[in-house]
Amino acid sequence: MATQDSQSKLQLVQTHIRAFPDFPKKGILFRDVCPILKNPAALTAVIDLLEEHVRKHHQNVDVIVGLDARGFLFGPLLAQRLGLGFVLVRKKGKLPGATVSVSYELEYGKAEVEIQEDAVAAGQKVLIIDDLLATGGTLLAASELIRKLQAEVLGCMVVVELKDLNGIDRLKPHKVFSLVQY
Repeated sequence: MATQDSQSKLQLVQTHIRAFPDFPKKGILFRDVCPILKNPAALTAVIDLLEEHVRKHHQNVDVIVGLDARGFLFGPLLAQRLGLGFVLVRKKGKLPGATVSVSYELEYGKAEVEIQEDAVAAGQKVLIIDDLLATGGTLLAASELIRKLQAEVLGCMVVVELKDLNGIDRLKPHKVFSLVQY
């Protein structure tokens, strides 16, 4: 049961998510989190709510892994609050040194992501964060990267979940926590 304070924070977050029809292509309704970033109170509310969730459900987390690019906006703030390290999962070719990569499909194309092979140690417990869950391709690819490094995915966290695209089903058995659902 959410507290009244949590409910008011959630409402603040919801009022700062914009919808753009037909972006990046016709038929897609893009949920834009940029207004959250422009508003310090809304951004604080997002991190407060994510922190509350982690402290309640994932006390044993070792590291936060953020997805390119919007997971980089929320992940480091959350990791800092929790006193944890933050690790990047980037698009192919963007990280120096030895990397591990995975190919995946997006709702509107194909992509490949990678992680530095020493970014997460075997046995570490990881939470993956991104701004949005659509079909689940990117989060699934990140989960596969974590598995390849022999670490454990405790769950995935997003600001926005597009329920009609059933991304949560694709991510099973991983648990997904979302602040706002459409």
